[in-house]
Amino acid sequence: MTGRGCTVAGRAWPTLLPLLLAALVVAGFVPTAWSQSDACARPEPVCEARAAVFAVSSFDPAGSAVRLGPNRLVTARHVVADEQTVTVFLADGQEIEAQVVPSDYLGDLILLESDALPPGPSLTPKGIKPGAALFSVAADVGSRRIRAYRPGRLQLAPPPDRPLARLHHDAYSQPGNSGGALVDESGRLVGIVASGGEGRFEAIPAKAIFALSAHSGPDFASASAEIGTAVRICTLLLEEHRAPGGRLGDEEAKAIETACRRSGNRQLMDLAGQTLGRNGRAPAAISLFEQGLAEDPNAVNTRIGLAITHHLARDFEAALPHLRWLLDNGDDDLTVLRLAIHAGTWAGDEALARRALERLGEVNPESVPAARRFLNDPPSRPAKAL
Repeated sequence: MTGRGCTVAGRAWPTLLPLLLAALVVAGFVPTAWSQSDACARPEPVCEARAAVFAVSSFDPAGSAVRLGPNRLVTARHVVADEQTVTVFLADGQEIEAQVVPSDYLGDLILLESDALPPGPSLTPKGIKPGAALFSVAADVGSRRIRAYRPGRLQLAPPPDRPLARLHHDAYSQPGNSGGALVDESGRLVGIVASGGEGRFEAIPAKAIFALSAHSGPDFASASAEIGTAVRICTLLLEEHRAPGGRLGDEEAKAIETACRRSGNRQLMDLAGQTLGRNGRAPAAISLFEQGLAEDPNAVNTRIGLAITHHLARDFEAALPHLRWLLDNGDDDLTVLRLAIHAGTWAGDEALARRALERLGEVNPESVPAARRFLNDPPSRPAKAL
């Protein structure tokens, strides 16, 4: 997936593009029969899990959902926003309607119910096993198939004291997969696909479905509508200001900050922070990134966003802890390495700068001479932005 770019000292701002925003611009989404039984080269339990996954369409025209029981599904809330119904595409070409179950749960999950679901298998939420191979199983818009994508592994597990933190992994997913299943090689449901890009992917732990269920039902209709409306407004505003260039007015900036914060969706807050940051609104951007990081301290893209925003504000000391964390956790993003060289040099952490230079030599040797010249003979430090 491609990122939307602003630049930092001539470098692209990497983006973990949520599958919701990418799916909104998927061309040619035409409901047809969706196959759940084509040839599958994955482990048999993974292939069998496809029968419990469906293509769906709602606010986001292309999404996925996982069957949990005879008449119950789960999908990503951003697929639904504030819609009350979802179209579910069956393997035989039929379309049925599912009702959205209201919820005040702030994670990116929502339940669906439909008595028209035909008999079929369901998946049960399970915990993740250390070292297990992971597979995204979801709707492939291009082939009109429910696919099991190439496998990956868990990279960072959610801290036990952060209930909204996510599974960070490298099992491939793409637009239209939001709300699909993340399963292990035994076909156990360990997560719900949420977002991905640039080799970094996220899923909501499947056990969060139990918390979702406890916060779902008619009594939550008002709160659910407020959250869903915020998701809609935030998503549409971000789409409107997706392209770089142009400047945000004060009212537009405030609307983005308010709606995306109220959505409770960390990916939307990240994208809002990026949009505000590249428009010179560092305090608002930093506040959104910090809210997301408090929710999930393992959120790589949130930390990258914070590091870049502090760099843009020329507050290099504030960027250092995030750059150290990223290097400690093996992030080889070229922007991160270059920022670490700059911030480490200007903020007096030469060890960080030289560590980043060494890593740069491993992943992008042609960049080393210029980086070494900067470290050994740096230009004057830019003044901190007001």
